[in-house]
Amino acid sequence: MNNAEQYSEIKELNLSYLMLAQQMLRGDRESAMFRLGINADVADVVTGLTPGQMLKMAGSNMLLCRFRFDDNLLLGLLSGHGRETATSHLHAAILAAGKPAEALA
Repeated sequence: MNNAEQYSEIKELNLSYLMLAQQMLRGDRESAMFRLGINADVADVVTGLTPGQMLKMAGSNMLLCRFRFDDNLLLGLLSGHGRETATSHLHAAILAAGKPAEALA
């Protein structure tokens, strides 16, 4: 995959992510904030984005989403290494609930 293809894929992923995040926040704000790992300030910004603003943000050459979990325990639980999937995901959700939401930089 060349750079132009990667850039195109990043734009598509960014737009899909923003649209999904906005839809989730409008449906069940508290649950969406938890699932997205964002705080109320970020949720307000995402909810208020116009389609044009979302297109402009999506056009960035950086991914707008990132891996939320940067420790091996949570990643292992989510990937279900040798465990029952439902139990692993429940355990990961409990641990994730204790992590702070991202703040606006």
